[in-house]
Amino acid sequence: MPASKPELIVFPNPYPERDYVITHVNPEFTSVCPVTGLPDFGEISIVFVPDELCVELKALKYYFLSFRNRGIFYEAVINEILEDLVAALEPRWLEVTGEFSTRGGLHSNVVAKYTKGEDKVPHSKRISIKRLKKSIQ
Repeated sequence: MPASKPELIVFPNPYPERDYVITHVNPEFTSVCPVTGLPDFGEISIVFVPDELCVELKALKYYFLSFRNRGIFYEAVINEILEDLVAALEPRWLEVTGEFSTRGGLHSNVVAKYTKGEDKVPHSKRISIKRLKKSIQ
């Protein structure tokens, strides 16, 4: 668990009446293997259909950086990101994919998905959420 929780900043979706897809990709994700203490590298992709809220990208970048020195397994990384973003955004649909670099001859891909109405909305205690009152233009 990080010493201080990252703040995710969300703002009103400028087109909440429309279904459209947003994709954010972090090609330089890093964390630490909890067994060996060696760094893990990967690409994290977030694909979602927003409902009322979108996430501000600088805050998302700092959120990703909070994993940099954490000992955490790939499966936990992807599911934690999914839960935190669903708690912050309450999207219509969200998918998080982690494509982790090869180590020891193996590479791993982990995918976690959420669909509004089919899955329970998690209320993450790992993050704080700042809601902007108006859309960022």
